[in-house]
Amino acid sequence: MAEAWSDIEIDLIVADYFAMLSDELAGHPFNKAEHNRALQALLHSPQRSQGSIEFKHQNISAVLLGLGQPWIDGYKPAANFQNALVDGVLRWLDARPDWLAPGSFAMGAAVGEMDAITGSSRLIPDQPSLWIGPPPTQRNEPPPVDPEFMAAIGRKYDVAERDARNRKLGKAGEELVLHHERQTLLQAGRGDLADKVRWTSVLDGDGYGFDISSFEPDGRERLVEVKTTNGWERTPFHISRNEVAIAEARRDDWHLLRLWNFARKPQAFALRPPLKDHVELTPTSFLAALR
Repeated sequence: MAEAWSDIEIDLIVADYFAMLSDELAGHPFNKAEHNRALQALLHSPQRSQGSIEFKHQNISAVLLGLGQPWIDGYKPAANFQNALVDGVLRWLDARPDWLAPGSFAMGAAVGEMDAITGSSRLIPDQPSLWIGPPPTQRNEPPPVDPEFMAAIGRKYDVAERDARNRKLGKAGEELVLHHERQTLLQAGRGDLADKVRWTSVLDGDGYGFDISSFEPDGRERLVEVKTTNGWERTPFHISRNEVAIAEARRDDWHLLRLWNFARKPQAFALRPPLKDHVELTPTSFLAALR
């Protein structure tokens, strides 16, 4: 049985992995075989062969999947990794909190510059509308790793809380949806309605239970709550009690758009009330008042 990787070895291979991932996200070419050979020289261990290094890279992909992060396309996630590998990835991420800040890589940049008074954006003319597909539960392709296993990692390390704290990521996602809503109405010949789409969370505050006030082409109200992650489509997310209440009270109008893979190529799916038909809602905190 191979000897467990030490923290030093884990730090080396995690740093190497993120170097390749950063190049991939930025569209820069890199040579996996060269990276592998360089690592073998650094590790000085006959047990760290080309194959073992490749498999450890696949383990790192699985860890990143569970942590709601993008992963290298060519290293398919492989589970059954040591807990120390998760700690090593978190050490790297915690030391670089801004590594996936919106705008760091081409696909994750905000789509426009907001006017602070009107909430309208000076939109990039050729920015495509967001592609919105069906939720993962309604598609046939199998996930790369057991969803329950990945969800357990996400809960243990509170991936949803990390995304929620990343306000730049959240606002960039809302900006992209704001653009999508206006473009959809313009393409439907409803420029009058496109001009009235409002970035509610910015202009009016976060307490309304939705982020964007928009319209259907026939004039009906469309209330959009946006949840954004750099991770895969099954990354858990936080939703407030007020958002759930508004979803129930305004079932015909309320939409949740889940944006995922934001740093690479943003994609989305929509959920409609009742939310309990699509997600498992787990209480995560309680208000404690003295008796």
